[in-house]
Amino acid sequence: MQLVVLGLNHRTAPVNIRECFSFPEERVKWSLKRIKGYDRWLEAVILSTCNRTELYAVLENPEVELRFIKRVLAYLSGKDYSEEHFYIYEGEDCIRHLFNVASSLDSLVLGEGQILSQVKNAYNIARNLGLTGTLLNTVFNKAIAVGKRVRTETKIAYNSVSVASAAVDLAGEIMGDLSLANVLVVGAGAMSELTAKHLIETGVSTIFVSNRNHERAKSLAERFHGVAIPFEEFMTLSVNADIIITSTGAPHYIITLHDMAHVLKERAGRPLVIIDIAMPRDVEPEVGALNGVTLYNIDDLEAVVDANRELRENEAHVARAIIEDEVVVLLERFAYLSMRPVMSKLQDKMEFLRDKLLKRSMSKLGNLTDTEKRVVEQLTKTLVRKMLREPMRAMNSVAGTAQETEYKDFITKVYLLNQDEEDEDEKETYDWD
Repeated sequence: MQLVVLGLNHRTAPVNIRECFSFPEERVKWSLKRIKGYDRWLEAVILSTCNRTELYAVLENPEVELRFIKRVLAYLSGKDYSEEHFYIYEGEDCIRHLFNVASSLDSLVLGEGQILSQVKNAYNIARNLGLTGTLLNTVFNKAIAVGKRVRTETKIAYNSVSVASAAVDLAGEIMGDLSLANVLVVGAGAMSELTAKHLIETGVSTIFVSNRNHERAKSLAERFHGVAIPFEEFMTLSVNADIIITSTGAPHYIITLHDMAHVLKERAGRPLVIIDIAMPRDVEPEVGALNGVTLYNIDDLEAVVDANRELRENEAHVARAIIEDEVVVLLERFAYLSMRPVMSKLQDKMEFLRDKLLKRSMSKLGNLTDTEKRVVEQLTKTLVRKMLREPMRAMNSVAGTAQETEYKDFITKVYLLNQDEEDEDEKETYDWD
């Protein structure tokens, strides 16, 4: 079995490519349910955020099945794609990559805090659907622990920015004093909430919030002393807006070239800044070509982010050292996993025989007291444990080495691990029978 990840992110693909592979949570669940029906997949997790989409899998034969994964991803996205935008990591490299992702070292915003919760959520979705087993349970739980350790033991998150705060910083650079600006936030999810929070912190006195679910818009607006606007009216309000920040989960453009052209006719030449931080994008790209409109998307925020990146780069070196230590620890743990099934079968067989013999012996010993029964049972358990100690140590010592297969075969033959216990038990005779 091999652990692999196929993915793309902000480093390998521009926004117009990434948005084709951006899956909302319901699409992720649907995709995993479809994946569960394929015999070639042993385990799978899909991580999809605004800056990455990654498919983690445990495969029997990666060389053959990676081609199958690519076809599945193309099918799930509904798009053809160029392989140049994707990366593939296997085994140790896959583990190291996931640790970097969970620790926000692979994020557009170095040190941002959202990715760790996104990794947790992706893992929990797959686990609840029965798509994770020993390997992915171990790797993802360790990745989450590593992400927490990095944030605790380094200052990588100190004075960090998020995509939302970068959007607000960009708006401030363009407009100057935001306290005088009319700001419209379209969307009421987590990213919009962060955006609203940063807007208030920078001095915006009132924000307008619009969302397809008006109750969610009202709830967000109330938390930040803003005003909720019905979704069907937000384009009308944009006539008076100075800045529009969009972050919805819509699968299509909510601001089109046609609609914005009509809005501009009523603005009397006043400039409008639109910052689209949605994935997939909310604003038709051609809107940026209109006179009087300045349009930025999530990729344009990278320059804002880079200004703060250098401050945390030294902490990233410390974080990478932590990750390398944790990769080694996990690999050592995995070295024993391949031998564990044989060790488990041996232990189960010995326990089966112990229990069988104990019951027969008890029937011959007459009326023992409860204390005497416990003494006899403990004696048999101790005897089995001591008899297994050396074989178990030997198997542990060769796990992950060239001798592993030889030991597996030897233990299986000597202890008849492939023989049914009931059949073997029928052949046994005892002095007292």
